[in-house]
Amino acid sequence: MGKCILVCAGEFVPIEIPVEDGDYVIAVDGGFRYCQMLGILPDLILGDMDSASEEERAVIEEIEREDPSRIHRLKPEKDDTDTLSAVREGLERGYRKFYFYGALGGRLDHSIANIQTLLFLKKQGAVGYILTDTQLVTVIRNEEITFHAGVEGRMSLFSLGEKAEKVTIKGMKYVLTEDTVTNDFPIGISNEFIKTEEALVRVENGELLIMVEWSCQ
Repeated sequence: MGKCILVCAGEFVPIEIPVEDGDYVIAVDGGFRYCQMLGILPDLILGDMDSASEEERAVIEEIEREDPSRIHRLKPEKDDTDTLSAVREGLERGYRKFYFYGALGGRLDHSIANIQTLLFLKKQGAVGYILTDTQLVTVIRNEEITFHAGVEGRMSLFSLGEKAEKVTIKGMKYVLTEDTVTNDFPIGISNEFIKTEEALVRVENGELLIMVEWSCQ
């Protein structure tokens, strides 16, 4: 099965969004404008449409007339954010890998909510990646993540719970060996990749937010 691609309404620097056979693309509310910009027709346009412009709403209404199944309108008064509603749609369709674009920037509360959604996915046995032109954000839980040799840039990690135990970092400028990372001391900020080495981050008990500013040569 492919991946579920969510195009959200946060800040977006135009980058290529690879869509392959088996992928499912959801435009989350005002994220529809970015799909238009890139010439992508989403499989689903979902939201309460509060961040869509009048012009975008007109296009959405035209799509709705031609293919009603492609539109899912949400009530403004709801517990889930539009992004979390989109994630639930993807999970119900069987997807377990989620790529988010336009999920950061703009309103800080929405950025934090989208980061929390990464943890929600992890607890559902799925994985999510927030991608920008320069960043990757993901969550690991009682597991490890590796980055191949050749990656350049910085990585920061933060405990999402009170503490993350037995945290190990290898192949980076600053290493840890089965240490404890707490949510009130930012010991994991601004580590650096070593271009010639594979990097590894492992947590044996807890949840870590991984934030990478990177380029790959």
